[in-house]
Amino acid sequence: MLPRDANALLLLHNPRCSRSRAAKELLDARGAAYEERRYLEAPLSGAELADLAQRLGRPLRELVRSKEPAYGELGLGPKASDAALLAALASHPALLERPLLVRGPRAVIGRPPEAILELLA
Repeated sequence: MLPRDANALLLLHNPRCSRSRAAKELLDARGAAYEERRYLEAPLSGAELADLAQRLGRPLRELVRSKEPAYGELGLGPKASDAALLAALASHPALLERPLLVRGPRAVIGRPPEAILELLA
């Protein structure tokens, strides 16, 4: 489950992604206490993904990396339903946009990585 505590930080991280590494470095440089979840190794459930989209306050589509090969292979496109996107994200975690930082009822996509800093204030 994603943390509910307003002080708990969770970084959804892919160490092979340069932007995700940059976000982690920003957190470390500021001495932020956070939990790291490598979502490729510990994928989010459909319920967690829906919760994450709600915390972002953005359409689910914005959590999906449309340039990943799986996007086309799964036949996803601009008219894909939220249910189809959730199923794709749950079964193919590489489709998840990254990095993501979660704090209490909010979350941000770290693109650019400095966007995560808004949750540290």
